[in-house]
Amino acid sequence: MSPTQMQSNATSKVKRILVAVDASPQSARAAEYVRRMTLPGAQIRIVSVAENPRTLLPVGPMADAELQLARAELARDAGNAVARARSVFADAGINVESDVIEISRQGGYTANALIDAATQWNADLLVVGARQHHGMLRWIEGTVSEFITAEAPCSILIVPAGYEADIGPSPQRILFALDGSAASLDALHFGLRLARPESRLRAIYVVDRAVRLTDFVPIHVLQQAFIEEGHAALVSAASAFAELSNHVETALVKTEPVSDDVPHTIVREAERWHADLLVVGTHGRRGVARWFLGSVAARTARLARTPLLLARPK
Repeated sequence: MSPTQMQSNATSKVKRILVAVDASPQSARAAEYVRRMTLPGAQIRIVSVAENPRTLLPVGPMADAELQLARAELARDAGNAVARARSVFADAGINVESDVIEISRQGGYTANALIDAATQWNADLLVVGARQHHGMLRWIEGTVSEFITAEAPCSILIVPAGYEADIGPSPQRILFALDGSAASLDALHFGLRLARPESRLRAIYVVDRAVRLTDFVPIHVLQQAFIEEGHAALVSAASAFAELSNHVETALVKTEPVSDDVPHTIVREAERWHADLLVVGTHGRRGVARWFLGSVAARTARLARTPLLLARPK
């Protein structure tokens, strides 16, 4: 079997993609990003959550008539968002289904509704367009993002508001951020399922040189440990890349000694390298730092202006 055939088989394993949309332009770009990915045999399900008007307007009791009007308007907006997203796939030759989830009738919150929808449909990938502070997908910020990252049954692809590049056949340049854990290597293998035969692939390991008052181990000892772990992680990445015909590279990347951290370094590297997909694992541990145990993935999600795949083993 040729490397291209091996890559095609890996890509075909991403079969069920749940795209969460609302009325925002970010949702339309997320749908367009998925539309331009090469996903042979994939099924697309588009959902929009009509929020509960009582949670949006908690200032006092609402008359039944007002409540019904608000519910109808929210459901109509959600239905329109679904229709716009469906139109993106109109000529794509992809099997698309859709649904509107009315929280006021089913109960719960937006994050729970998306988790339930992904679970019930057995999704391989949940795709969202993120507005960092507003709208249906505001869960990508703060503690709720940590909750959904921990509870989602599948990997999550975020197309952020700050992503302004033209969306062509995607992804063309994939950056994998490794932390030396098995989880980050699993993330690399999952991300490779989305790679195209012509995609350029780059794996990095960030050596954290920043000095903090909470460090109990001398910084030069930590740096050397990170460098050794980084070399081992990049050897594993190179082994995975060896099966492919793509242009590949690996690199150790270092934080600045002061006023810097791993998430900012990852985001800078993604922008410097012009990545159109950044892949991060969500449940790894990095030695004493353990920076991929939720915190780095969540902070990277808040900072990234590049489409971000928060990958986790299913």
